[in-house]
Order: sequence, then structure tokens, then C-alpha cells
Amino acid sequence: MTILVAGAAPRAAHDGRCARRIARRRVSSLLLAVGALLPLVAVADTPAPVALVKDTTSRMLAALKAEKADIDRDEGRLYTLIADIALPHFDFNRMGMWTLGPYWRSATPEQRERFVAEFRQLLVRTYGHTLMDYRDAKISYLPLLASPDARQVTVRCEIEQAGGNPIQLVYAMYLAADGWKVYDVLVEGVSLVMNYRSSFAAVIQQQGMDGLIRQLAEKNRQSGHD
Repeated sequence: MTILVAGAAPRAAHDGRCARRIARRRVSSLLLAVGALLPLVAVADTPAPVALVKDTTSRMLAALKAEKADIDRDEGRLYTLIADIALPHFDFNRMGMWTLGPYWRSATPEQRERFVAEFRQLLVRTYGHTLMDYRDAKISYLPLLASPDARQVTVRCEIEQAGGNPIQLVYAMYLAADGWKVYDVLVEGVSLVMNYRSSFAAVIQQQGMDGLIRQLAEKNRQSGHD
């Protein structure tokens, strides 16, 4: 009798330990499964790059048409609309860094901040005038050529124009922590970043970083009086 009880106790303890190990494995498996799903949920909640560009452009063009009279009276209203609707989807720090190239690394934090502010204003005015020119044009969006898990993509568009071939427009985008961001725009294959890069480099070589910032600030002031 003692032997049976003694033998049963180790078996019961062994069975208990096995049950606990199985339970722990199940909990661990559940946690791993939930952890694996979290990134997928985050990506699923992020607007697809084509949908984001299409939605932002549609909202922007609709606002331009609805507020055309106000914009004609005050061009500043145009830039306010752009700031509210489009700018949150642009990464001007990355655009500035790539535009300056090696000069970004040698610039001081204060110079970088001033440059990005002026460069941002320059791009906003350029973008605004382009939108006004093509606000009634039809825009087509081409299929996205990228893998489902791509973190850098190019969204391709075509802007129809009367009596000519469509204008090819490409948004280069990457997936940031807070969604897809534009870091370059190509028009007919010409990169906005690279186009400015060569001209900015020439100014920096002649007048330094502060000279470039002064030139941009002056250009923005003159544009503000147009």
C-alpha cells in the first residue's frame, strides 16, 4: 500500500509538471501569434500609397475649385490649403538632406533647420502653382509595381493635356512610422531633388550654406509679392 501511494505521488507530480509545461507552451504560442499579427494590423490600417496620393490629390483639387474665388483674392489661401491637406504626407527633412547631399552633413543643426524651412516654402509655392495650372485636368493612376511588403515605392500618374501626350508624374515614397511619405517627385523623368541638388551645390561652393539660405529666403519673399 505504501509502495503504491509512493509511486502514485511522483507520477501525479510528473503529470502536473507536464500539464503546466503544456499550458505555458500554449500561452507562449498565443503571445507569439498575437505579436506576429500586430505589424500586419498596423500595415493594414495604413493607407496604401496609391490610395493616399489619389485621395490627397482629389481633396486638394476639390478644395481649389471650391475656394477659387478666395484664392484669386488672396494667394495665401492656396498655401494654407496645401499645408492642411498635402504637406503632412511630405518628408521635407529627407528631401532637404538628399538635395544637399554631402553639404547636409557639414551643415550645422541651425543651418539645416533654416534651409528646410526655406526649401519647404519654395516647394509649396511650386506645387501650388502647378496645381492651379492643372486643377481641371484628368489624372490617371497606374498600377503599383511593388511587392506587398515593400517599404519604398513609386506611385505613377499621368496628367492629360489637350493636344499633347500625358505628363508623366511620379511620387517616390517610403513607409515611415506614421504612414507613407513623399521624399521626391519626378516630372517627365526629372527628379525634383536632383534638379535642385546641382544648382544648390553651385551656390554653396560660391557663397556657402548661409548664402544659399539667403538666396532661398529672398526668392520666397519675392514670390510672396507676386
